[in-house]
Amino acid sequence: MTLDLLDALVFVLTPVPLFWLLLGVTAGIFVGAIPGLSGGMLIVLVMPLTFYMDSTFALVLMIGIYVGSVSGGLISATLLRMPGTPSSIMTTFDGYPMARDGKPGRALGLGIGSSLVGGLIAGIFLVVLSPPLSRWATTFGPWEYFALVVMALVLIAAISQGSMIKGLLAGILGVAVAMPGLNESDGQLRLTLGFHALDNGFDLLPVLLGVFVMSQIIKDALEIEKRAIPLTLGSAPVWMRLADLRRHGMNMLRSSVIGTWIGILPGVGASISSMVAYGVARSVSKHPEEFGTGSEEGIVASETANNANVGGALIPLVTMGIPGSPMDAFLLGALILHNIQPGPLLFQTNKALVWAMIAAYLIGNVAMFLIMTLSVRWVGRLINVHRAYLLPAIFFFCVIGAFALSNRMFDVWVVIGFGVVGFALERANIPLGPFVIGFVLSRILEGQLRSALMSSGGSLDELFTRPIALTFLVVSLAMLAYPLIDPWRRRLRNHAQVKQRRSP
Repeated sequence: MTLDLLDALVFVLTPVPLFWLLLGVTAGIFVGAIPGLSGGMLIVLVMPLTFYMDSTFALVLMIGIYVGSVSGGLISATLLRMPGTPSSIMTTFDGYPMARDGKPGRALGLGIGSSLVGGLIAGIFLVVLSPPLSRWATTFGPWEYFALVVMALVLIAAISQGSMIKGLLAGILGVAVAMPGLNESDGQLRLTLGFHALDNGFDLLPVLLGVFVMSQIIKDALEIEKRAIPLTLGSAPVWMRLADLRRHGMNMLRSSVIGTWIGILPGVGASISSMVAYGVARSVSKHPEEFGTGSEEGIVASETANNANVGGALIPLVTMGIPGSPMDAFLLGALILHNIQPGPLLFQTNKALVWAMIAAYLIGNVAMFLIMTLSVRWVGRLINVHRAYLLPAIFFFCVIGAFALSNRMFDVWVVIGFGVVGFALERANIPLGPFVIGFVLSRILEGQLRSALMSSGGSLDELFTRPIALTFLVVSLAMLAYPLIDPWRRRLRNHAQVKQRRSP
């Protein structure tokens, strides 16, 4: 393992992959800092440009974007009180008040330093846990893999923002959208409605461009005049002191562990990690009353956790082919587009690629820290760019990327159509993450189920007699039942408390 990691680090530090990594980190920081844009949008827009790139270089570029965009969101969260990415929502609670009180450099310095620490601690978990988990995952048969994907879909829905019903609905819609096309088991077309363009189903890239990029373009176009007055950074120093590491070290370590382990849970996302870490930090703080008014502990907890979440979310991706977040679903799609089969065998069939991805993540965090520290003043000016200048360019690249996939207008109409679908889902408060992950995982789900049924002669008995598969299934049922049981338990507890107060 050590030699593999060292070889990968040396490879990523060579000129060509290092160039792509630095380009990705820089672009991710700039895009993440602009409210309304996101790293996911940039990854999807870049994806068609990587068709003819070496697959390793393409994944290194996208991981750089991933790391940079999650960190870049803290700039607008601090100076605008508008999180550049959802993962920076909690940073606005304390970053903006601290900046408003005349310490914007201090707020940004704490956020950037915490991002580095969280990313590197998560990187240690990524390096240590990935090889044994991948070996364990190779013992899975089709029943275990099918149950694992079911558990991932249920978990995504159960922990999605909003109600579990809406999360489940989004996941089911994603699975349904993947159904049209060729049925691989019998070679028959299904649900094409007579359109030959649907013979191969909806391609991954146009759907992602529509749901995540075009829907955001529509949303921003309707709010084109909505702007915030930014705070200026001035000449304040932007860095974290060594004394801050000693003072906030325990908070960083705790938030890193929280972010990493929540990141491993499929589909949860960095925003949940930062919320949980922020809540824990406040509960154990000696000065909880300062949270929300410019607390250093709040900034450290939020930014440490959301960056650690990136490393945690990569663990199920590289070991089992399960995306830990919507952004990881894009990386999973990139693997598929480059004809790389994700799953438990990825470590065996493409070991060099996996270790290059891990090395890119580690080096990308260091690059993010250096680039943000040196360029934060210029990036702070970039957030003043009006969206009226950005949206036409994004729309242009969106259309060109879709058309270049197969040189047909059908894919362009798919992008526009799913843009409307994504916009409508967001207006109905239905999360987009479960939709995209359901779409990406549906073919894996169906393929594994068909393989399992063929091996068992059409019987479902093995799903309940194989221990690992049964465990995944029980966890899925528990996650489905918990939202129904929890309100009932609360009512019983409240009833008991009322009864106790009334008793003499």
